[in-house]
Amino acid sequence: MKRIFITGFALLALFQVRAQNVPTDSTAYKSRKLKLEEVNLVSSYYKQDGNNSAVTGGIGSEHLTDIANTIDVKLVKYGETGIKHTFDIEAGIDHYTSASSDMIDLSDNSSASSSDNRFYPSLTYLRENEEKGRTLGIGVSSSTEFDYQSFGGNISFSQKTKDKNGEFTAKFQTFIDQLKLIEPVELRPPGQEGYGSANRNTFAGTLSYSQVINKDLQIMLVGDVISQNGYLSLPFHRVYFEDGSVHQEKMPDTRLKIPLGIRASYFVGDNIIIRAYYRYYTDDWSLKAHTADLEIPIKLTQAFSLSPFYRYYTQTGTKYFKPYGEHTPADEYYTSNYDLSKFDSSFFGMGMKFTPLNGVFGLKHWNTLELRYGHYTRTTNMTSDIISINIKYK
Repeated sequence: MKRIFITGFALLALFQVRAQNVPTDSTAYKSRKLKLEEVNLVSSYYKQDGNNSAVTGGIGSEHLTDIANTIDVKLVKYGETGIKHTFDIEAGIDHYTSASSDMIDLSDNSSASSSDNRFYPSLTYLRENEEKGRTLGIGVSSSTEFDYQSFGGNISFSQKTKDKNGEFTAKFQTFIDQLKLIEPVELRPPGQEGYGSANRNTFAGTLSYSQVINKDLQIMLVGDVISQNGYLSLPFHRVYFEDGSVHQEKMPDTRLKIPLGIRASYFVGDNIIIRAYYRYYTDDWSLKAHTADLEIPIKLTQAFSLSPFYRYYTQTGTKYFKPYGEHTPADEYYTSNYDLSKFDSSFFGMGMKFTPLNGVFGLKHWNTLELRYGHYTRTTNMTSDIISINIKYK
């Protein structure tokens, strides 16, 4: 936990030096020079526990910890024709330890798989015509860890209505991934050195429409179509059959997902906002799910607000799931991963937001400090906790 705060405040000090050299633009003039508009520093600590590890066939410790740190920098300039150009640069690094991953070699807390680091940079460019309410975007990203390499790209288009109260957005994303085929130790061929590899591709299209209904109510409709192909199993997930034999998880090499959602924000006076969200999900692995989310930011003073939140989730589970020791050779596909089982879950907690007039800790440009804590429970007896801190420069 200590590492989170050291990282956040060290970066805060670094950017305070930069902030002293950025003049405040208090006029309507739109600078044609590239200008630092916003910086977000986010650190989080996550911990989970459970006893349904997919690495050991649906039984065994799911204990995991993760420390994540990201920095997001937004740069803006206006062209000679008044076009707004926004560059969003983000980089993150996670360090996690996992008792379940360590059991790939059936030797708890001793193998290289007991911990890993993930690095994930991204770059997004937006070209906005504010007069016409039209925005075009393009972005690239990557994610790297020991057994997984992912490269992503996206394009987007947004158009506001004539009165600027509504906006239509279309976005297409693709992720091209490569996995190392790390098998459970007892299933590796004798004398094997190194690991094979396999590809996984994801293509996602999103359509959304947001509308200001009146001064108190705003809504958004969102629909996605997500197609995956390639190696969709995880090679180190064990599955135990009724006869006691052990196998690698085997899943279909295609998957089609369709989530549909609606989001609404209702302003109760000047100090309370009710934010609600509902999503329905279905896919061709016979998994269906419902998500309901509620958050109520309450402004207690000019500088301080609280945001209690609650999310309920339920899913039917995929037809390919069975618990430890229940699969048979007659099953074409099989998994004992409880993420694909039938379960209900709850996630609840509190956010605290501090926006002092003179800046956080008296640093003028650092205008927001936000803390969030959430507790997660699942009917498969898995629990987790996450705490995060966000410091914003603007």
